[in-house]
Parts: sequence; C-alpha cells; structure tokens
Amino acid sequence: MNYSKLTALLFALALPAAALAQSNDAAKPNPDVEKAIIKIEHDMSAALTKPDADAAAKMLADTFYAVNPDGTTQGKAEFLADLKSGKLKLESNQLDDMKVHAADADMAIVTYRSTDKGSYDGHDLSGQYRWLDVFAKRGGTWQFIVSQGTRLEPAKKP
Repeated sequence: MNYSKLTALLFALALPAAALAQSNDAAKPNPDVEKAIIKIEHDMSAALTKPDADAAAKMLADTFYAVNPDGTTQGKAEFLADLKSGKLKLESNQLDDMKVHAADADMAIVTYRSTDKGSYDGHDLSGQYRWLDVFAKRGGTWQFIVSQGTRLEPAKKP
C-alpha cells in the first residue's frame, strides 16, 4: 500500500471515532456542507443504478479506497472496472437514515443505510447495508475518499 493510501486509510479510521465521540452539544455541521454531501450521496446512488461509471469517476478521489461489506478492498480503478463491466449491477439503491456527523469547509463524514437489489459477479447482494463515507473537498469539488460498508443481517425470528 502506498503512503497516500495508508494515510487516507488511517485518517478515515481515526476521524470518525473522534467525530462521533463529540458530545451532543457539539456544533452542527455547516448546513451548506451538509446539503452538498447529501446531494453527492444521492448522485452516487443514481450513478450506480444507471450505471454511469463516468459520473461515478468524477465523484471518487484518485486515492479512493473502499472496504466492501465482504471485507475485500478496492481502489478507484477496480471499483470503476466492476461498474463498467457489469460485474456490479444495482437495480435499486434506496438510501435512508443519513446523518452527516462532522463537516467543515473541506472534510465530511456521513453514515446511512442502503436497501439494495442487485448482484456482484452473478451473486445476489440484495439486502440492507450500513455505510460510512469520508469526503474531502479538493479543487472545489467534494469527492469520496473512503467508503466502508457492513451488511445488516435480517432480524432473527424467536
């Protein structure tokens, strides 16, 4: 792993913990930043379901790093290749319970739940997931720098 990827990964792992540990009286995220971050999340959802790899590419930093729900990792090139090739197929991607936890002029953290219908490499991936995304504003544009997903298991019946 090169230095920039390691730095981004370490930052992404440390920053959410610090941001989420703030007390309830901590300042709310800047409303304009919060609105922009929520918009890019919905724009990425649209790009994934179309699929539109070119639109997705513009929203991903060159150093983008994903920790997928199955524990595998991908950089920007691998993620976009899966989208372009059809290896990743999302018929629907509904987002809810979205919260911007920390945001300033050039960094933001968001969590949300997605309800997905689709497949990856021919295997059904339909279900619900919890996501944590870290954004950076570079050159005046918000971009995903880290994304981490966890599959939510259906509630067990007693």
